[in-house]
Amino acid sequence: MIDNIKILDSKVLSDNWYVLRKITYEYTKKDGTKLTQNREAYDRGNGATILLYNKEQKTVILTRQFRLPTFVNGNETGMLIEACAGLLDKDNAEVCIKRETEEETGYKITDVRKIFEAYMSPGSVTEILYFFIAEYSNEMKVSEGGGVEHEEENIEVLEFDIEKAMKMIESGEIKDGKTIMLLQYIKLNNIL
Repeated sequence: MIDNIKILDSKVLSDNWYVLRKITYEYTKKDGTKLTQNREAYDRGNGATILLYNKEQKTVILTRQFRLPTFVNGNETGMLIEACAGLLDKDNAEVCIKRETEEETGYKITDVRKIFEAYMSPGSVTEILYFFIAEYSNEMKVSEGGGVEHEEENIEVLEFDIEKAMKMIESGEIKDGKTIMLLQYIKLNNIL
C-alpha cells in the first residue's frame, strides 16, 4: 500500500459467482486534505488470453460464445467473437492458457509467447489479464474444442484470414477488447 491510501472497511456485497466488495478508504490528497471514498470492486481472479496464428495461411483462431453481460447491454444475440481466454484458477498464466487453448479450440500448443499484461476494467474489476500469442498448424488439432462440459461452455471455434478479422473490428463484428488488442498486436508487429 502507498502512504496516502488507508483501507477503512471492506464489506462483501455478493459472493454468488465471484466476490463483489464495497470498500471504504481514506485518501490523502497532495495538499494534505483527507477524503473518505466508497468504491465497489469485483474480484473474479486473474486471467489469460491468447491469439493463435498461422503464418503460412495468414489465419487466426477465434471463438464465438454467448456472453450475458453483452446481451443485457444491447448485443441482440449475446454472441461475442473473441480470443481464447480463461481464469488462472491458481495456475500460472502459461499453464492456464495452454489448458484453455486445448479445451476451447482443440489445438494442443507447446510454445507460447507472453506479449504483455493489462488491467481491462480497472475502475471496477481487480483482474489482470496476461496476453499470449502462439503459432498453430492443422497437425496440432487434437479435438473439436468447444470448452468443457462441466463448465457448461458452448464455444464455437472459428478460423479467419487476418485481413478479414481486422475488417471485422471496423464493422463491429468483433467488439471484444482483448481480441482487438491481440489482433492489432499481430498486425503492428508484422507477425502476419
